[in-house]
Amino acid sequence: MESNKKYVIGLDFGTDSCRALVVDTYTGREMATGVSFYPRWKAGLYCDAHNNRYRQHPLDYIESMTEAVHIALSDLKEEEIASICGLCFDTTGSTPALTDRAGMPLALCPEFAEEPDAMFILWKDHTAVREAEQINALINKRNLDYLLYEGGTYSSEWVWSKVLHIINTNVAIKDAAYAWVEHCDWMTGLVTGNTIPEQIFRSRCAAGHKAMWHASWGLPSGEVLEELNPALKEMLPHLFTETHTSDTKAGELTPEWADRLGLPRGIAVAVGALDAHMGAVGASVAPGILTRIMGTSTCDIMVAGKDEVGGRCIKGICGQVDGSVLPGFVGFEAGQSAFGDIYAWFRKMLAWTLKDIPGGEARQKVLDGMLVELTREAQDMEPSEDGVVALDWMNGRRTPDADQNVKGAVAGLTLGTSAPEIFRALVEATAFGSRRIVEHMKGQGLRIDSVNAIGGISKKAPFVMQTLADVLDMPIRVVRSEQTCALGAAMFAAVAAGVYKDINEATRHMGSDIEAEYRPDEKRALIYEKLYKKYLELAKLAETIN
Repeated sequence: MESNKKYVIGLDFGTDSCRALVVDTYTGREMATGVSFYPRWKAGLYCDAHNNRYRQHPLDYIESMTEAVHIALSDLKEEEIASICGLCFDTTGSTPALTDRAGMPLALCPEFAEEPDAMFILWKDHTAVREAEQINALINKRNLDYLLYEGGTYSSEWVWSKVLHIINTNVAIKDAAYAWVEHCDWMTGLVTGNTIPEQIFRSRCAAGHKAMWHASWGLPSGEVLEELNPALKEMLPHLFTETHTSDTKAGELTPEWADRLGLPRGIAVAVGALDAHMGAVGASVAPGILTRIMGTSTCDIMVAGKDEVGGRCIKGICGQVDGSVLPGFVGFEAGQSAFGDIYAWFRKMLAWTLKDIPGGEARQKVLDGMLVELTREAQDMEPSEDGVVALDWMNGRRTPDADQNVKGAVAGLTLGTSAPEIFRALVEATAFGSRRIVEHMKGQGLRIDSVNAIGGISKKAPFVMQTLADVLDMPIRVVRSEQTCALGAAMFAAVAAGVYKDINEATRHMGSDIEAEYRPDEKRALIYEKLYKKYLELAKLAETIN
């Protein structure tokens, strides 16, 4: 091994697990990976799906991170471990938690150890729909600018809605709360020994896209927050006015955490960011490229030069933030609140009769085989103008124009409709929802020359990917890396560690290439043009019903 070899770690916290990826900074080679599932989350604790409550305990993050890093390091030689020089986090978001004065999530206090409201509020938690409506109504009534760069609508998935919901409904937590923190910022602060709310490094990505932060005004004013709830105003002095892009070094790994993780002491730790935005970096995002992160939900990430954007504010998306993806470029976010979750929901519904069968390998084998069989039959069917049409709003709508009150729908059913036909309609619906986002962004003046896909679905679901290419009538390229979000984080770790001067140089050496391409079928694309119009009609009807 060359004596000057340097390695970095990207730590990716997804919905279900933590992934640790060790990367060679000079070649981009992915040296080792470790994956650890959140134990409490996997057991279904602290969640109530019927009421859209999804909470995660901070101990899940700590324990899974530790295990994932140790698994990854077990595949390395001692000298390779000694050559690790930096790390960086990406997480889901907005996934905030209320904290004490030390910046510790309240669930780490003994009195709140089993209290869901003291835990991290997962991105897909929709308990704060009313609070989001309250925030939007106040800002619109006062004609304030806070939503200009948030797409014009504040979502129940974002931090202020979630924090407001907790303090509106849980007096004990409201009284104990000193501040709030996003998951990506807390992980960085934890391992660098800097969690104090007034001092912790705050991610430009999370703050700009989820907290209404902007350089020209900071966070929303105390006057506005007080009208929502006086407790929010009391938190404001403990929060932040400055934010940082992920090429910033937030600190160094403390001796305690270095020993706990088995890493060298004092290695650089970069400012973290949201997983989708890091994934776009790992996929070598550039102006004109739409990066689709495809999993349980989707995130669509783009960048554009400041001169290209000018003074335009893009409506109906999940924010535009200077430096949220690549420093020096404006980052744009859109997406769907459910994608793979819709397929999983359909399987769960079909499997309802298995609920009384004891768990085990036989039951799991049946469940695992259901989507395989549904896919096999659905992909053998040709799309039909007279077929079933579905609407992909089973978890609300993220883009365009966030609204978690809307519901999904299926139309065109007969007594002869089969399960594979409905499944195909659901796959087409998720593709139609994707097309609506692309058309919306293009209609707002954003340039989309090509589409890159990352995430589990892009790797494992060729039927879904081909349908998406047919519906978009555009080629879709699949990025090779299996851990693109963690790779993006690793690239920023290399910058923070001083291996590269900026993220552009890191991308040239470490960015992933393309492994596959799905090209649209001309015949199917013509049929989908007509079906898409029916999808839009169903969407209009569903909004009147909802």
